[in-house]
Amino acid sequence: MLVRFLRHVPPTFVRSANMQSVNIRQLKNNPSEAVRKTHDGPVLVLKGDHPEAILMHLDASAATAEGDGLALALAVALYKDGAMSLGRSARVARVSVSAMTTHLSRLGIPVAGADPIDHRPDMQTLDQWLASS
Repeated sequence: MLVRFLRHVPPTFVRSANMQSVNIRQLKNNPSEAVRKTHDGPVLVLKGDHPEAILMHLDASAATAEGDGLALALAVALYKDGAMSLGRSARVARVSVSAMTTHLSRLGIPVAGADPIDHRPDMQTLDQWLASS
């Protein structure tokens, strides 16, 4: 699994990175130390002698073109799964809301995913307002 993941990591990221490792117990006991280590490069999380996960730092000050692409991909995935709003996903991706909307549309991901029934009260209010004008 790790080898398949590393094939998709840009070579410049792997070459420039100082990869470190932590085991699950270290991560559980001191997660902030593992996150601090990500400032220097990716951190491999091990369960016994087997790789379980990779932690990467996504801070804007340390971002590269690859890091920006990773942040955008994460933001899109979280938005698509409904775990994040459009505005928050744009902030995570470090783009404007309009740029995020355009990007999501190009990917075929609907930006307004609400059920039409959800809009019924708004439409009734609009109809009342228009009738009173």
